[in-house]
Amino acid sequence: MGKSQETYNKKEKEKKRLKKRQDKKQKKEERKSNETSSFDDMIAYVDENGNIVDTPPDVTKKKVINAESIEIGVPKRVEEEVDPIRKGRIDFFNEAKGFGFIKEHETNEKFFVHVNGLLEEVVENDVVQFELEQGMKGLNAVRVKKA
Repeated sequence: MGKSQETYNKKEKEKKRLKKRQDKKQKKEERKSNETSSFDDMIAYVDENGNIVDTPPDVTKKKVINAESIEIGVPKRVEEEVDPIRKGRIDFFNEAKGFGFIKEHETNEKFFVHVNGLLEEVVENDVVQFELEQGMKGLNAVRVKKA
C-alpha cells in the first residue's frame, strides 16, 4: 500500500493559509462596519515649521509675502570693483634662480613671483606693489615694482 500524499508539513501550510484568509476576511468586515471615518479625518496639514499635523494652521500666524520679491533661479552676481594693485613685502627672493615669494599685507597670503614679472630689481624685505594673474599652478605676482 502506498503512503498518504498529505504529510504533516503540507497540513500545517494549509492551516496557515486558511487562517490568513479568515483574518483578512475578518479585518475587511470590521472596516465595513466602522465606516464612520470621513474625509476630514484623513486630511493632514503642514505647520509653519514643516511638520505634519492633524489640526488646521492658525490664521493669526499667517505671513504676507510679496510675490514680486521672490527670485526664481540664481540671483545676479554683483561684481565689486577691487583695486587690482596690491601691496606686500618680498618674503624670499633667489636672484640666482630668478624667483621668489611676496607676502601680501592684507591677507598674509604668499604669491609666487618670477624675474620676468619684475619691472625693477628687488631684494628681500622690499615693500612692493603688484598685480595678480592666474598661472599654471595658481596666482602669480606680475608687474612688481617697489612701493
